[in-house]
Amino acid sequence: MTGHEHQPAPHLRLADFIRQSQPAIINEWTEFARTRSPASDGMSKLALQDHIVDILKFVADDLESMQTPSEQMDKSRGLADSDGPFRRSAAEIHAALRLADGFGIDQMVSEYRALRASVVKQWAAHQQSLAGTDLEDLTRFNEAIDQAVAESVAHYTKTIDKSRNLFLGILGHDLRNPIGAASMAAQWMKRAGPADPRHPKMVSDLVRTTDRATRILDDLFDLTRTSFGTEIPVKKARTDMLSLCQSIADELRSIHEKQTIDVTHDGDPFGSWDPARMGQVLSNLIGNAIQYSDRSGPVTVAIAGTDPRTLGVSVHNFGPPIPVERQKTIFQSWMRGQVEDADKHSHLGLGLYIAKLIVEAHGGDIDVISEETMGTTFKIRLPRA
Repeated sequence: MTGHEHQPAPHLRLADFIRQSQPAIINEWTEFARTRSPASDGMSKLALQDHIVDILKFVADDLESMQTPSEQMDKSRGLADSDGPFRRSAAEIHAALRLADGFGIDQMVSEYRALRASVVKQWAAHQQSLAGTDLEDLTRFNEAIDQAVAESVAHYTKTIDKSRNLFLGILGHDLRNPIGAASMAAQWMKRAGPADPRHPKMVSDLVRTTDRATRILDDLFDLTRTSFGTEIPVKKARTDMLSLCQSIADELRSIHEKQTIDVTHDGDPFGSWDPARMGQVLSNLIGNAIQYSDRSGPVTVAIAGTDPRTLGVSVHNFGPPIPVERQKTIFQSWMRGQVEDADKHSHLGLGLYIAKLIVEAHGGDIDVISEETMGTTFKIRLPRA
């Protein structure tokens, strides 16, 4: 045999082929992903590829790992151990990104089918003959893809369920205060009649609170995007925090006439924030302070504006302290501070979770201090710019 004669392509195990042929596999898979319209419209090639490299690495590594018959059975049923780095990144993040980009679950699953077909087709074209290990490699390959599909689907559906629950919860929570204020104003107008001198103010309050309820409804679809791992969008504008706090306080005073609400300020109250989003935060915090107040003192909203770079807002009330163990989880969704009062209050545990998301979207932070003698204070820090 001379050096000029044709040499057959070496027989590659599937794991080695996947590593060596990664660019060709990714290119063919990306072209398929582009057909998943309308979700893929306008997506860049990089966005379509996202975690395919990590998925291929996981598959190749899995093909070379030892596997017991029991582990093989679990994997075929989508029950494999979910503690590995792939489970924490590629499959689940791929699902989260596709969901955020508008891919349906069937479109996402079809991407895995295309990946499977692309690898098998290219590998078969490369091989000159069938080796004894090829059937085992194909079986292991299909198990790895099936496991990735199972985990992506599980994460996708879990995220959808969380988003739906969050959406429904906000409907029952954030809309309660403005709708309550509007309802009371409308009832007063019906009783008092147009001759009462307070009639114009009631009309103004009614318009303001119904406008805020409408804004909350408009914002709900954006807010539920946070379930997909996407930050809440904010539309910043020059905002007077003092005026905003006073407006929310007036709205809540019309509902809770027996509760004194004091608004104080020190320094410059202006900054660049989203007034509608921050209105949600303030309504939640002041509403919670009223809800859990023991009425031994006023609910106090204090604005600290002496720092030229940041602005602080605190909301304080006297009442039962939040247990220390609850303070650690109070900003998580569906959590309450005073759980023992759950039967007494009909609000869902979403207000503080929503407030935290909005504050963080502004680049700020929020925390709580709660003690028996000092009462409870929620503190917000916001960058002005």
